[in-house]
Order: sequence, then C-alpha cells, then structure tokens
Amino acid sequence: MLIRRGEPTPPIAFGAGPVGERLGGERVAVDGPLRARLAATGADVIDAPEALAESSRDWWPLAMIWALDARVAARAAVVVRPHDTDEICAVLRACNDARVPVTAAAGRSGVCGASVPVFGGVVLDLTALSGIIAVDTESLLVDVAPGTFGDVFEDELRERYGLTCGHWPQSIAISTVGGWLACRGAGQFSTRYGKIEDIVEGLDVVLADGTLVHTGGHPRAAAGPDLTQLFVGSEGTLGIIVGARLRAHRLPSASTRSAWSFPDFDTALGAMRSIVQRGATPAVLRAYDPIEAARSYEIDAAVLLVHDEADPHIVDATRAIVEAEVGRAGATRLDDALVERWFSHRNDASALEALISRGFVVDTMEVSAPWRAVPGVYAAVTTALRAVEHTVAASAHQSHSYTDGACLYFTFAGRPPADERETYYRAVWDAGQRAALGAGASLAHHHGVGLNRSRFAAEALGSGLGVLAAVKTALDPHGILNPGKLGLASPFGDPVWP
Repeated sequence: MLIRRGEPTPPIAFGAGPVGERLGGERVAVDGPLRARLAATGADVIDAPEALAESSRDWWPLAMIWALDARVAARAAVVVRPHDTDEICAVLRACNDARVPVTAAAGRSGVCGASVPVFGGVVLDLTALSGIIAVDTESLLVDVAPGTFGDVFEDELRERYGLTCGHWPQSIAISTVGGWLACRGAGQFSTRYGKIEDIVEGLDVVLADGTLVHTGGHPRAAAGPDLTQLFVGSEGTLGIIVGARLRAHRLPSASTRSAWSFPDFDTALGAMRSIVQRGATPAVLRAYDPIEAARSYEIDAAVLLVHDEADPHIVDATRAIVEAEVGRAGATRLDDALVERWFSHRNDASALEALISRGFVVDTMEVSAPWRAVPGVYAAVTTALRAVEHTVAASAHQSHSYTDGACLYFTFAGRPPADERETYYRAVWDAGQRAALGAGASLAHHHGVGLNRSRFAAEALGSGLGVLAAVKTALDPHGILNPGKLGLASPFGDPVWP
C-alpha cells in the first residue's frame, strides 16, 4: 500500500474488469442543467469512470472484499471538488434546489461506509480546502481547513509554531481534519489531549440550503446549547464542515515510557481505572488482552503500555501514580522497548489489505462503556464473536481511558468460504454489536456509524433517534445530506443491502 502524502489513499486495488455496484436500489442522476449549474460555481465537476469508482468508497472492510470482485457499494453520478467556501455554498444551493443527494468526502479513511454515496448524486470532495488558515499562539487556537490531512497538519503545526493538537489516530496519514470531526474521532494520545470533541473550539458549517453558520468562538460560553457539538459526529448528515478552530498545546518538554504485564486482562483494566481516577492522564495508556499481547509482543499475559509527554513536573507525577497503581495490582515490569515497538508500527494499516486479499474477513469494533460494565462487555463480545461459524480469532485491547469508563477495541477475523464472506461479515457484526449493546456499551466510540452500523442506531439511541431525526428535518428538510446514514430515514428510500 502506497500512502500518497496529502491525498486519499486507496484501501485495496479493484479486481479486473469494469467496476460495478453491490447495493441495490435507485441512484439519483445529475442531469445536464444541474451539471451546468455545478460547473458555473467554479468547482471542478468530474465524471471519469475511474474517478467515480475511487471517490465512491472508503476503507470499510466489507467494501474492500467487494472491491476484489471489481465492485463498490454504490457510485456517485459526479464528483464535485470545490476550492473555497463560497463554491461549497453554491453547490449545496444547486443540489438542494434539484433534490439531489450530496455525500461529503475527503480522506475517505472511514471504516463504516460513511462516505459511500448510497443513492448516487454528488460526492463533494473537500480535499482542495486544505491548510492551516491562522494560528493564535497566545490563545493556543488553530484555524484549519477540513481537507487538511493529519500528518501534514501536525508537521506544519510543530515545525512552524512549536504546537500540537495531540490528535494522533492510526489513520493520521490518510485521514483529514474534517473527517475526524465528522465521525467524532479519537487519537492514540486521547487520555492526555482528549478526543476531537474535546479539541474543537468552533466550526464553520454550510447547511443544506447553502447557509454558512459559524459556531463557537469563546471558551466555555453559555449561550444556549453547544452548536459545535451538534455537528461533531453528525457524519455530514446535518451540514458540511468547511472550517475548524482547534485547541492546541505547546510541544511537551519531557516524556516517560513503561511496559507492564498482568495475570489477566481484567486486572490490567482495574489498574487503568485506578490511574485515571487518581487524576493521572498519561498520553498513552494501552492494555492488550493475552491474545493480542501474544500476537503483537510474544508475551503470554495481558500487557499494559504507558507513554506520557508534558511538563516535567506533570510527567514525574504521572509516572509515580502509574508505578503505584500497577504495583498495587501485582504487575511485573517489562522492557520499556515494547513501547517503542508499538510506536514503530502504530500507524501501519497495511495488514488489513493483506489479510483480505488472502481470503480472510477482518474488521474492528470499538465501543465504550462505564468501568463497572467494561469487564462484562469484554466477555460478552469476545464470546459472541467466537461463536459465529468461521471465526478464527477474536480479541481486544483498551486504548482510551476516562474517569467514568473506557473504550474497548475488538478485532475479529474469519475465513468463511468465498461465497459466504458477506453473510459471515453481517452475522459477526450482528452478534458482536448486539452483545455490546446488551452488556451496557455504546454503539461506537470513534469510528462512527456510517452505513454499516445504521441498522443498530434505533437500538442504541432509543427515543433519541427521533430527536436526531427532528434536527435533521429542521436543518435539511429535503434530506439531501448523506442520506442512508446514522439510521435516519431518507426521501430516496432505504439502502438496499440483503
């Protein structure tokens, strides 16, 4: 897999032949008058078959399996690439008038099918809106365009300004700032710096009718509900993020690392809980169950990796709390080089393509839960995943800790017959996700909902789904923004996926 810096990275090569579609249902076309109006905005209008196929997919593992058979889930009628906010406003006004769906996309690194244009129409490619717009080094605020790729953003922020936002997802080189916000993402250093919803201070958003809205702008303001958070995690269904103001930090001047083994995963989880509830927030606090520890580190025990970076006094205090709590839990000190080993491969996503190309069905499922429920969620989900026929492995690690709970990140792999890959995928997701919800976990922690998780939204949100639907109707009355996602009803029908 070749990562093209500052550009979307294809998840896997298409199989031979013309690229078809997997999902059934109708597709909305872009007729001549609308095409002319879109071109008149100044945005690029692209309809080359190869561009349509590539721009209509993301890193959803099931769609990677379809790609081997030269298929995408669904294909846009055109790709529109605007160069500034005014063009985006004009594009949305045109599509809203024509009742044509618009699916925002940029890095297309999501793993739940959130940027798949289920009903055709327009894929709105935001990659041309890129770069740092302004930096307030006194207030530690950064204005950045949504199509800015994460590694490019952090490199410039560090090299030119001596700052970091601290958001380091595994996908940092293939994802964008707008994507982080749209799916409510988390970085690997979130225990220190927070998830993206903690980092964002304000947004610029274009609504379905082309209206530009500015949210935030003041620290901890009390001017009604927080409109910024309304759009964070909305996956392009309520508006298109065209600008973000993010909180930054000065580069840390000290760091510390350590690695520990525990007799079992539950004991490691208990130590993590004690650490954060004492007020320590190491940047990385990452525990692997024995299966993942054996696979990644050749250690037959649960493993905890710790990394912190901050002012020296804070680092020292964090180290003391970590050592006290892991000692109380009976942990054994391991070689600190294990942390460096993790750092060396933490952003490598190439294994997914390799396994899928060899006939495996592989995916991850991340959920969050209160500490009291976490052990039960771990047991319920791994048991459910392993019970599905053809599963060959199911494991978990815990990578994001809070005073009230944590994120469990499950990995599963199966090797069904080739003609049962999709059936297996759906069955294993049904089993694992419903086991998680039944044990008291959330629907998702940071990968979002997209298309793959939409069928669970009503179970997860209950009557809250009606509230979300009411907001959707108010902001997007014609339902043109990313229809078919978040479990919301669509005027274009339901996604046809057996």
